[in-house]
Amino acid sequence: MDGLPFPDPNAMSQPENENRYRIGDPAEFTRNMMQVGQQSQRLLADFVKRQTAKGSGGAGPLDPLNLTGTFTALLKSMAANPAVVMEAQFQLWRDYMGLWEQTAHRMLGGTSKPVVAPAAGDKRFKDKDWEENQIFDFIKQSYLLTANWMQETVAKVDGDLDIKTRKRIEFYTKQFADAIAPTNFVMTNPEVLRTTLQSNGENLVKGLNNLLEDLDGESGQLSIRQSADAFRIGENIATAPGKVVFRNALIELLQFDPTTEKVYEKPLLIFPPWINKFYILDLRPENSFIRWAVAQGYTVFVASWVNPDRELAQKGFQDYMRGGIFAALDAVRDATGVEKINTIGYCIGGTLLSATLAYMAATGDERVNSATFFAAQADFSEAGDLQVFIDDEQLESMRQTMEASGGVLEGKKMGTTFNMLRANDLIWSFVVSNYLLGKEPAPFDLLYWNSDTTRMPEATHLFYLREFYKNNALSQGKMTFDNVKLDLKKVKAPIYLQSAKEDHIAPFRSVYKSTRLFGGPVRFIIAGSGHIAGVINPPSAKKYQYWTNDAAGAGTDGKIKGPYPATVEEWQAGTVEHPGSWWGDWDAWLSKLSGKKIAARVPGDGKLKVLGDAPGTYVKVKAG
Repeated sequence: MDGLPFPDPNAMSQPENENRYRIGDPAEFTRNMMQVGQQSQRLLADFVKRQTAKGSGGAGPLDPLNLTGTFTALLKSMAANPAVVMEAQFQLWRDYMGLWEQTAHRMLGGTSKPVVAPAAGDKRFKDKDWEENQIFDFIKQSYLLTANWMQETVAKVDGDLDIKTRKRIEFYTKQFADAIAPTNFVMTNPEVLRTTLQSNGENLVKGLNNLLEDLDGESGQLSIRQSADAFRIGENIATAPGKVVFRNALIELLQFDPTTEKVYEKPLLIFPPWINKFYILDLRPENSFIRWAVAQGYTVFVASWVNPDRELAQKGFQDYMRGGIFAALDAVRDATGVEKINTIGYCIGGTLLSATLAYMAATGDERVNSATFFAAQADFSEAGDLQVFIDDEQLESMRQTMEASGGVLEGKKMGTTFNMLRANDLIWSFVVSNYLLGKEPAPFDLLYWNSDTTRMPEATHLFYLREFYKNNALSQGKMTFDNVKLDLKKVKAPIYLQSAKEDHIAPFRSVYKSTRLFGGPVRFIIAGSGHIAGVINPPSAKKYQYWTNDAAGAGTDGKIKGPYPATVEEWQAGTVEHPGSWWGDWDAWLSKLSGKKIAARVPGDGKLKVLGDAPGTYVKVKAG
């Protein structure tokens, strides 16, 4: 029991490492392993019971991701292309021979370059023993060879696979490769193995307790904690001072207190995504976009969307337009006396705003003075990995799931989908830390927000997935609201498009397509980082960068300098890189559209009376 589970080639030359992979107290280790084993057997039995019930008529579809159809298509194509498969197998065999040769050379005391190395930014193999210990180095390289082989092989298979099916195959193959990584198992992860032996298995006991805490007792659904529950909305997160000045079934409208004596005449109205809560724009004072915008002299309003229950299940996209955007525009007009309002739409909030602008243009409604889009898409032809979840079979499975839940999609299910886009960072790293190393999650405001999920009403969510992601109807002029055809070319209001270089949810290539959809002056920029950090990047942080090309589209002065190229790659060829935050660029653009400076407005001074303090009540409603 107290011997080395693996031969340690370093031990002969480095005696101080001899005890790194030895059990501290065999008796204590045995007791802990028995406890883990007994509890694990009960968990496994419960899992089998639930799966059996599910397979014999329990709630929910058996194959919600349409994996059967996806990989059946792959097998058919592989069978039709045996030469590709045989060539791939030979290449894998040849790579393994090279790995064995390299490992044997190291075992004999020599040095050699690795056959394969982790991709840049892969954090899974950061423990030094992945390089210094020949055994773990062999495990690492063996895994990387196999994972790369799987992904490259499915990418090379031709046949009758359409583009969407091919993307699904490649995505799910990567998910499988990530799941079987040696970092995810006790015996093949050097850090976990050392911790297990040195703590006599105490880490696994604590990890099992963490797992039990994360399991829903009724449904058996696992919700991996990404952050300690150390935050209280309105107390140490979402604390920008303001008031609730309007409320209906879909939104609470927040107006924030001014911090300058003078403000711009035209107010700013923000529509966050209802897939998440608005306080991503107000996490902490130092990274709060809301506080920063107020400090620049804008009168800031934010729509805080309701966390819908089954009573709102049949609220559709047009209801969100009328009860959300139209209601908020009317309320801001009543609060300020200003008819034309600057707006921001973030993610799906921006998609709704795009469609609404087209409807308003068609009906002669000119209440929107300008529109800014944070990581928001209107053309979904290159909408990234989320498209793999959109086909007829999966939409029908989702409909059944929502029907079984009373007409809403529970927030945890949507959160899991987004986490899958970055599985190593947002799923497997926490499996290792929480359940294998037995650590408690650290308090992290961004990850707390990420876990504070919201429900999706059935009618709105299915319309969004079907008409935008699947049919791409808005960009093609095939969408109607109330029998009014939506044509983005009729939108003449000034537009600011923010995208992010590493955004997996709204890829910059997808956002760029909107430069050629709107009919007015458009300014487009690419920021560093991703869907969240690319947006929430205050100037004081001095992080990342952004790129502009003032030869195309509108400058910060609003004047059109030239047409946008057909592709984003052509646009990128003429860009200038700027260090730090893009917020200043946006402020330079919006300030020229915001009118004169007037005395600061205080919530409740206009026609709307104060209903309560920010952040309001809707944001505090928890979802399942």
